[in-house]
Amino acid sequence: MSEEVKKNNYSADSIQALEGMEHVRMRPSMYIGDTGVRGLHHLVYEVVDNSIDEALAGHCDTITVIINEDNSITVEDNGRGIPVDIHKKEGVSALEVVMTKIGAGGKFDKDSYKVSGGLHGVGVSCVNALSDHLKATVYRDGKVYEQEYERGKAQYPVKQIGTTEKRGTTVWFKPDGTIFTQTLEYSYDTLAARMRELAFLNKGITITLTDKREQDKDGNDVGETFHSKEGLKEFVKFLDGNRVPIIGHVISMENDKGEIPVEVALIYNDSYSENIFSYVNNINTHEGGTHLQGFRMGLTRTLKKYADASGLLDKLKFEISGDDFREGLTAIISVKVAEPQFEGQTKTKLGNREVVSPVSQAVAEMLENYLEENPNDAKIIVQKVILAAQARHAAKKAREMVQRKTVMGGGGLPGKLSDCSEQNPEKCEIFLVEGDSAGGTAKQGRDRAFQAILPLRGKILNVEKAMHHKVFENEEIRNIFTALGVTIGTAEDSKALNLEKLRYHKVVIMCDADIDGSHISTLILTFFFRFMKELIEEGHVYIATPPLYLVKKGNKKEYAWDEKMRDAINEKMGGGANIQRYKGLGEMNAEQLWETTLNPEHRTLRQVTIDSLAEADRVFSMLMGDEVPPRREFIEKNAIYANIDA
Repeated sequence: MSEEVKKNNYSADSIQALEGMEHVRMRPSMYIGDTGVRGLHHLVYEVVDNSIDEALAGHCDTITVIINEDNSITVEDNGRGIPVDIHKKEGVSALEVVMTKIGAGGKFDKDSYKVSGGLHGVGVSCVNALSDHLKATVYRDGKVYEQEYERGKAQYPVKQIGTTEKRGTTVWFKPDGTIFTQTLEYSYDTLAARMRELAFLNKGITITLTDKREQDKDGNDVGETFHSKEGLKEFVKFLDGNRVPIIGHVISMENDKGEIPVEVALIYNDSYSENIFSYVNNINTHEGGTHLQGFRMGLTRTLKKYADASGLLDKLKFEISGDDFREGLTAIISVKVAEPQFEGQTKTKLGNREVVSPVSQAVAEMLENYLEENPNDAKIIVQKVILAAQARHAAKKAREMVQRKTVMGGGGLPGKLSDCSEQNPEKCEIFLVEGDSAGGTAKQGRDRAFQAILPLRGKILNVEKAMHHKVFENEEIRNIFTALGVTIGTAEDSKALNLEKLRYHKVVIMCDADIDGSHISTLILTFFFRFMKELIEEGHVYIATPPLYLVKKGNKKEYAWDEKMRDAINEKMGGGANIQRYKGLGEMNAEQLWETTLNPEHRTLRQVTIDSLAEADRVFSMLMGDEVPPRREFIEKNAIYANIDA
């Protein structure tokens, strides 16, 4: 059989079953990360990744994702359709093998797929195992085939149910509530962010997302279609839509001739942050890895060479560092690797050494050509680098001041901090409280054994618009660093956060439930995202949720966190209850604050997580940047209080 025929002969023999799936239901977190919100959404990504694999192989260009009224999910593609003929080794239909054997799929057969997405190859069988019910429908060779499963077990052999002119695969599934006990409700925004990302990473593919649970004002289902003609180039423009570019074009390249296809796009803006996003086979490698290393090498070496030759660095009295070349940079690196090796704490760090050189060479060649053809842009970039170097030196001095004041054996803590007596950081929590008044109430209401209180004076600095040395010079921010006991800068990475001396494993933002409180929370979150991202990634950051209402009638009293809950309590009490609206934390007495917001047995803390670094970066730059229209649109769509003047 010729190589060409072999590659296109996607049949039952292409499916390899790697191992059984007995442990999936017993230990689901080993396969999908967790059984909370993130794991629930990961099920959708695994099914969509199967369709993306078909697209990468050149056999699919349209994918449809539907959130049904009951929070079940439908994913349909126009690929070749999963093979249904009998698998020689397993003795059942290849469709059943794919759906019931962990790790089974065409992606392990190099003749069918050169590269594939899907985290660690757990595949759609894992989704099947963790679903209460799943139905697979295959349109292939003019016929329609179907098989249904309950909790991973086939209910009947694959059967033909009709004829068709279309081709592809449809998977419908309903997650198992005994596994996903936290929630079974899908977030449209979370799925939309991932579908948009996949459309940018795989240009030419059309992905449609529809939410049948909600209708627009015309009575149509809410939905969106994602399609990108320019791929990463458009992705960079989308991410940087709220920043001001300082060069005329997005610098981009695509090289798919070698063993490792490389795609890169970047632009410089007037911000002070570095935003680099890396992907391997569509997986966001937020811990970086060898492809990021190759990108940085190519970028630094090429720009340094150009800057030296330009003579613009002659008057600089100190060395330029790699960090300086990346200030104000937004970049995306996407590589396709046949057999990716992942490492790092969350297995999202690429370890393949052979990736460094191709990425470095591709980036160097792209930049050399651009700098040569665009001398004005080249000069602007070098001037930005020089300013970054000068600011870095100023920031280093400011940071050293913070670190000198940072806790050493219990001394040097901020004067406003009311610390706890417990010494074990795992048992300690700190509340960042808006204002001295609320801070005073919190100090009285807390449990002094394990709860610390740090009042913040007004609104902290908006770090999105501030140079780094200004951030470290800000008193409130210095107090946060000092209280937490952490420092920025390690031998490996001058911008990395050192969490070894973190004094509290729960860092809780506690602000009023009004517009000002929301703004202060967002300012603190922006600071954490830009300067203490590891704190969020390690799961240490939380937001307190104080109640909005106290409902009292006679001797009965209950707290309500929203209007719906308030009305339900009032009705339960027979109506006519006395309702107190809390305008701020300061209106509660110490006992009320303890029983609603501080007491671990009764409070609700919302843990801050990052589903998509790229989407989080875009939202923070939009909310805290200079551009008003996109911020207005976002707030009107998402906020409870949408009466906006500016």
